Amino acid sequence: MARGPRRPCPGGIGMVAAGLAGLALLSLLTCGYLAWGGGPGDTPRAQQPRPGARRSQPHIIFILADDQGFRDVGYHGSEIRTPTLDRLAAEGVKLENYYVQPMCTPSRSQLITGKYQIHTGLQHSIIRPTQPNCLPLDNVTLPQKLKEVGYSTHMVGKWHLGFYRRECMPTQRGFDSFFGSLLGSGDYYTHFKCDSPGICGYDLYENDNAAWDHDTGIYSTQMYTQKVQHILASHDPGKPIFLYIAYQAVHSPLQAPGRYFEHYRSINNINRRRYAAMLACLDEAINNVTLALKRYGYYENSIIIYSSDNGGQPMAGGSNWPLRGSKGTYWEGGIRAVGFVHSPLLKNKGSVCKELVHITDWFPTLITLAEGQIDEDIQLDGYDIWETISEGRRSPRVDILHNIDPIYTKAKNGSWAAGYGIWNTAIQSAIRVNHWKLLTGNPGYSDWVPPQAFSNAGPNRWHNERVSWSAGKTVWLFNISADPYERVDLSARYPEVVKQLLRRLSQFNRTAVPVRYPPKDPRSNPKLNGGVWGPWFKEDDKKKKSDKSKGVNKQKKKKNKKKASRKKGHLFPCRSRLAGG
Repeated sequence: MARGPRRPCPGGIGMVAAGLAGLALLSLLTCGYLAWGGGPGDTPRAQQPRPGARRSQPHIIFILADDQGFRDVGYHGSEIRTPTLDRLAAEGVKLENYYVQPMCTPSRSQLITGKYQIHTGLQHSIIRPTQPNCLPLDNVTLPQKLKEVGYSTHMVGKWHLGFYRRECMPTQRGFDSFFGSLLGSGDYYTHFKCDSPGICGYDLYENDNAAWDHDTGIYSTQMYTQKVQHILASHDPGKPIFLYIAYQAVHSPLQAPGRYFEHYRSINNINRRRYAAMLACLDEAINNVTLALKRYGYYENSIIIYSSDNGGQPMAGGSNWPLRGSKGTYWEGGIRAVGFVHSPLLKNKGSVCKELVHITDWFPTLITLAEGQIDEDIQLDGYDIWETISEGRRSPRVDILHNIDPIYTKAKNGSWAAGYGIWNTAIQSAIRVNHWKLLTGNPGYSDWVPPQAFSNAGPNRWHNERVSWSAGKTVWLFNISADPYERVDLSARYPEVVKQLLRRLSQFNRTAVPVRYPPKDPRSNPKLNGGVWGPWFKEDDKKKKSDKSKGVNKQKKKKNKKKASRKKGHLFPCRSRLAGG
């Protein structure tokens, strides 16, 4: 099983969970899971693989949507039509216990490394455009591992893993080609982004250079799809390809071509209406990608993985109903995602997987499918879950560290005492072990936002289901299997379970690396880089600074040596101090 030896499972928790079987049944009968059913789309049905056909390394197509809410797919009951996603999911395996991170950079870093944020230093927030920060260069990436076994690797879309140095760029992290944006968001047509007043620049790249030639006003979802079609048409389907398509949609700003509004004029909420049009365009784009895979001979030996990077943002049109919370929070609405796998290579097609799956699991899973090797010294947090998805076996995963963020705003009333002397509950953290989920600190915006909240110009917070916690509360415990909507806090009822999960948090925290979240660098201003967002840290600058520093130190050493030679008996102590200082 492909993963690193990081996690002894806490004992006794499963026994307590079993004691809640009645609660689980009651919750499921009372609240119920959504009845999901999607009709067939308007695309041809997938061709069946030839019996006995030889299976080589599969083509891997990973499609990552941006800010798509849990409810925002047809088979989760949305009013937004997604016939392509519904069909692909219905013919594949729907992942209905699938988790990502609550924001862009964290999910993308965990996908590409197979490691939790605490093990890459990206525990806090996202990588900002002006920060001298990127995914640490000592982390081996998924495309690098796939290249080792003969894959052609291509990325189209949003990077958002840092770019302050050339070495941080996608083409330096394992991709043969890159076409897309480096930042977290930007205009869908002009590809300009302002990080703050006066700090604005162009953000569309082809490989390592600004793609000015492609600045023709094409909507990014369509432009990225055209690029994918071109890559597939140019590549030999007899050779394995890894295609990472990280669409900008449906992240703000809320923009879409006019024709996609046709079916959504009745939605009064302007943000929801725009969001619906964007998602309709995205669904069509994925249909076109699928058709290209078939047209150019890839489909029969392909694996298509679809995932959102985090939950939806209700204020920007997204819906996570009936889950609690939103993007940027550790409630289920921020981290439980839409996801499925579609492939002729699946054994159990047309099924639903309710086993625990996390975005870190794709790293070892895909490398193993590609017949690659995972080095023993790579300490992974992900598991190989292909048999879980394809054959319906039990997941090897029993826990998920959602995160520990030591520099997020501390909860005012958190303390070591509230954490039984095991954990400081002022710290924002969240963990899942079997059925149990524990949150500490400030988990973020905690409302439930029902569909009727979008009926006005809002969403209007008066339509939200509000909850007022008792003063000083900094610990929450839920049985997610029984209560997926996080309505019943069990922390007071099961203090021993709370303690066990706090101990598990403490164990994880002992393996954490320091947080990487540097202050902004004024050299990042696009005005200093030809109006383009791009690498600003020059190796020559570093060398000059280093040489200058060495020169200064050399002069100091000479002066100190002269002084030392004047005093007999003080030469060696002086040199010793220099060496140590």
